[in-house]
Amino acid sequence: MAAIGVLTMELRIETAHSLKDKRHVVKSLKEKLRNRHNISIAEVDYQDQWQHALLAAVTVSSSRQFAEQVLQAVEAEAYGLVGEMLTSVNLEWVD
Repeated sequence: MAAIGVLTMELRIETAHSLKDKRHVVKSLKEKLRNRHNISIAEVDYQDQWQHALLAAVTVSSSRQFAEQVLQAVEAEAYGLVGEMLTSVNLEWVD
């Protein structure tokens, strides 16, 4: 059975003064994470708020252990890229 993991990451972007500023941060983060970890990632909430974003990263694997390693690496890299802007993280499994 395939393992499907969903990592949601909430960001508080204090330096953004417009939606354009926010999009720059979010787009850059999404591209870096997608390219380095072969995941699907999208902004799933707060699109109209310029200092708040909710991203969801998804991976599918035949091994739950491998999927968990991938999503832990995504979380670590996201924190390395945006630091304290990453305010909360949640990992869920789709059955």
